[in-house]
Order: sequence, then C-alpha cells, then structure tokens
Amino acid sequence: MKKIAVIGGDGTGPEVIQEGLNALRAIQERFSIDLDFIHMPINASRYLSTGETLTQADIDQLNACDAIYLGAIGHPDAPPGVLERGILLKLRFHYDQYINYRPVKLYPNVHSPIRSATPDTVDYVVIRENTGGLYTGEGEFLNKGTTDEVAKQQMVYSHHQVARCIRFAFETVRKRHQQSPWKGLSADQLAEGKIGQLTLCGKTNVLTYVFDLWQRVFDEVALDYPDVVTNYTHVDAVCVHMIECPNIFDVIVTSNMFGDIITDLAAVTQGGMGVAASGNINPSGLSMFEPIGGTAPSFTGLNQINPMAAVGAAHMMLDHLGFPDAARCLEDAKIAVIQKMDSMLAGKMGFKTSEIGNMIYDEICHMPAL
Repeated sequence: MKKIAVIGGDGTGPEVIQEGLNALRAIQERFSIDLDFIHMPINASRYLSTGETLTQADIDQLNACDAIYLGAIGHPDAPPGVLERGILLKLRFHYDQYINYRPVKLYPNVHSPIRSATPDTVDYVVIRENTGGLYTGEGEFLNKGTTDEVAKQQMVYSHHQVARCIRFAFETVRKRHQQSPWKGLSADQLAEGKIGQLTLCGKTNVLTYVFDLWQRVFDEVALDYPDVVTNYTHVDAVCVHMIECPNIFDVIVTSNMFGDIITDLAAVTQGGMGVAASGNINPSGLSMFEPIGGTAPSFTGLNQINPMAAVGAAHMMLDHLGFPDAARCLEDAKIAVIQKMDSMLAGKMGFKTSEIGNMIYDEICHMPAL
C-alpha cells in the first residue's frame, strides 16, 4: 500500500485535485494498486482561522506517507509570504525536495501562443534546484524605515547542493533517451554515441560567484556522462529561445530563482497553466506533486478550471512511486481526451472541470490493454 497525503488547498485547488483523485481511483481499479488517500486540511483557510501554517502534527502525519498530492495554497487575505514560507517552502526544505521537475510538452490539439509550435518542437524538461539560492531567506534590513534603508537578499549555494541537482539532471537526460536518442542531435553527435543534451541556464557574466560554482561543478559532473552533449546559455537567452526555437532544448538545469521564472514562461508555451504540472522531488524521500496554476480564486466553485495539470501531476506521482505502466496509462488517457476536445479552455468552450475529469475516468476504464 502507498499512502498519499492529499492537500487540496484553497480556491480551485480542491476542484482539480478531485478530478485527479477520480483518475487515480480508475487506475487503482484497472491495475489493482492499493493507494490510501489521506486528506489533510493544510491551507489558507486554516491559517486565517487558527494562525497555523505547517504544524508538527502535520509533519508527524506526513512522515508516514509515501507522497504528497497538492492542489494550490493561497488567499488574498493572507499576508504576502506567510503561506509560501510557512507551508510550501517549509515542505520543500523540511523534506529536502531539492529537485523541481517540470516537463514542458505541447500536446496535440492544445493551443500555443507560439505560431510555429508543434508537439515535436516543444518537448523538454526543466530541472530547477529547489532548496537553495535566493529563496532560502538569507538577508537583512539595515536602517529599516528610514531614507537610508538597505535591503539585502543573498543567493547562497553549496557545492553539495549544486552537484546533486546537476547529477540528477544528467540522469534525467539518460532516462529520457533509454529507447532512442534526442531528435536534436546532429549526425556527428549520433556517430559519437551521444544520446541527449543538457543545457546549464545561468548568468555567469554578472553573478560571477554563484554561477562560477555552477559552471565548474557542471563541467566536473559532465565527465561522468560522456554520452550527453553539454552547453551553457544565459537565462535571458533561454527565455528568447523558449519562444523562437524551443526545439533546441532537451533538458535544462538551473537555479531556484531562474527556474521559477522560466518554467512559468514555459507553461504558457505549452498551452497555459491548466496543463502544466510539476514534481518537488527528493529521490530518496518524500516528494510532492502539484499543478502549477495557483488557486484562481475568482473561478472557485464555477466548475470551469482545467484539471489536466492535476492529472499530469498524478501521472508523475505514479511514475515516481514505481508504477510505470499505470503512469503510462494515465498519460495516454489524458492525451486521448485532449484529442477529443476542440480546445483546452475548459469553461469557455463548453468543457467543465468535472466533465473533463469524467472523460479521463472513462478513457482509463475503456482503454485497450497495454
């Protein structure tokens, strides 16, 4: 049995997670997988009524789980940063979820604002370091509240943090191309036995301390992966390439802040937040899987939010838990349903949240055997 902590969260989070759970229940029936869903009220509503964010009792309960399935957490009445640091970042740091894994894939029949985009040209992965950098809160105020005020926020990385993230990224390249090499390789690279490419995204010309470390560690770890082509691209150029020529990317590895920014841009190119899912990964510990679209409070209760990202997060979670056949079935069902829809804009085009969820459930139940 695998125990799944379900944190529906706030706003439309519980709505999309519900459809993901329905899909997982269909998977349970089809593959005889024993999943125990443990619902936990960790959200803004509880904070606003009790002042509690992530408590020790929550942690004790999470310690007995195998994965976390998260909707979205947030509320306009909560002070900025309280929920982010008190719940989301605390979960990442406490469970050392040092990898944020973001597949960027444009599915057939999904609109992209990039006119030339196709499923063949938008298909890569961003590996974001998830526990260091600017988001650790290292900093201070000097002379706060005066005209001489200075605010400091420090980007701090250790060799250990950088090395484990980069090594995970190299392993991701190998996993992506177990069956066949990346399509972007040249004939000469294929002849040399290369299988894929890893791009380091940084800012070595300005952040000369931190990204000097990243580049040196990248070059060191690359020696263990002679089958992977390596290159470096400044973060601003990465943003340009994501729009103009996304086909040049296979796997990208980057820092916490840069990863946060470029993955939101990537989500837009693959059809929007409604299809983008992510995993906060500890390869040997408790990991967390979520859609990245936020709480969308103005849509709460309207049954209009696209649940595909939540289904995608469930797919990633199944794969992480060691159920590759079930994960592939869920992904195939999601793609099949997308093909039946004229648009991914759920509410505006006549597809309600629950309707899409029901379509995925039915597809899982009636798909041919793998």
